[in-house]
Formats: sequence, structure tokens, C-alpha cells
Amino acid sequence: MMNAAWQYRHFVVSSIRNEYRARFARSKLGGLWMVIHPLINAAIFALVLAEVMAAKLPGMAANRFAYPIYLMSGILAWSLFAEVATRCLTLFIDNGNLLKKLVFPRICLPLIAAGTVLVNGALLFVAIIVLFALLGHIPSLQILWVPVLMVFPLALGLGLGLLVGVFNVFVRDVGQVVPVVLQLGFWFTPIVYTIDVLPASLAAFIVYNPMTPIVASFQNVMLFGTAPVWDQLAWIGLLGASLLGISLLLFRRGSGDMVDAL
Repeated sequence: MMNAAWQYRHFVVSSIRNEYRARFARSKLGGLWMVIHPLINAAIFALVLAEVMAAKLPGMAANRFAYPIYLMSGILAWSLFAEVATRCLTLFIDNGNLLKKLVFPRICLPLIAAGTVLVNGALLFVAIIVLFALLGHIPSLQILWVPVLMVFPLALGLGLGLLVGVFNVFVRDVGQVVPVVLQLGFWFTPIVYTIDVLPASLAAFIVYNPMTPIVASFQNVMLFGTAPVWDQLAWIGLLGASLLGISLLLFRRGSGDMVDAL
């Protein structure tokens, strides 16, 4: 599959480019809409919770912009994971006619989805850096880890998304359940709040959320100027690689049956 995907790499790149052209063909702001929506969500949370949560950030009580920065860092990590998982959930159903009419490596579809999400994340990251500058926050050199950290939520989201995407072809109830689970996952990840405000029993549970160390690493490098939590990210990388391997195996074995079901 990987060899076939490499041979069709120009098809993947051109498909990503064409998707952006089609999406923003008649839009005045174009690609800015991809970053406006998450930034508006962050602004809403910041307006409501900034006064309460700012004092909870270690060493940041005097910085009134610390909480918005903390929030945007977490949203960047979560958006990469949730967007690629959501796209892959209905990827094969939405492209059913394409799968039945054209002959091409089917692995290209999730690669196109992942590539589109990666571009979205890169644009959002640039927008956040511009906002940091406007807020007077100068990130440390640790922020250079962000492109590397992006791999973790992308791999985790792609592995999960492919898995549920294949099941969704045969059992459409999966498509109704996953968005609810992702919504719960957002609130069980320390993005809007800090983990130390939770009761000890709940905090001990949230520690096992795979997105918790990923989000914490983004917050470390973008706000606190400290290194990512590599010791915790190691098992997240192993989990993401395992999930990708299982989902690709399932995808490869079930691709023929998927076309028949569609």
C-alpha cells in the first residue's frame, strides 16, 4: 500500500490542492475560515473562564493573556486529532462513487484527508503565533518542537479514524456514536481547564487519556517554554503506531467488501 501511495503521490497532492480550491472558490476570506472558527471558540472560552483559570496556571498568575495562550495551544493539538478522525469516519461513504468508478490505490483517500488536516493545522499554528505576537507573548525556542508534536495527534486520529471509518461502512450507527465520544473526549482532556482543579479520583482517570500528554506537551512548548513530556509521549507513539497498523490491516482486508457494501 505504501509503495502504491508513493506512486500516486502527485494525485494525493493535487487532490489536497483541488479540495482547497473548491472549498474557497467563491469565498472572500478563503483559507482564513479554517482558522477563524477554532480561534472564535477559543475566544469564547477565554472570555468566560479567563479570570477563573488564569490564576491556576503555574507561574502565570500575573499574565492576563496566559489562559488564552494555554487554551489555544490545547485546541491546536485537539483539532488535529479530532478533525482527521472525523474526516476518516465518513471518508469511504462520501467517496463511494469514486471508489466504484475509478481504479486507484484506496489508501490515497485517508492520506488526502490527513494531508488536508495537516495543512489546516499548519495554518492554525501560524495564526496562533501571530496572535501570540499581538498579545506580547514571545515563545521560547521550545516551540520548534510543535511540527514534531503534530505527528502524534495526527497518527492517533488517523489510526482511530480509519478503524471506525471501515466499521461505519457496514454499521452506520458508528457514524452517530463517534462524534458523541469525541465531544466527551474533548471535555475529558485538560484543554479548557487545568488538571489540578479536578478531584484526585477524576484526575487519576484523565491521566490515562492518550490526548492528555499530547495536549500537555503543546502547552509546555507554546506557553511555559519547557520541553514536551517525552516519557509519556513514548507510549502514545507506540499506541498510535499500533492503532495505525491494525487499522491499515483491517482496511486492506476489507476494502473489497467495502466497495460491495457501498
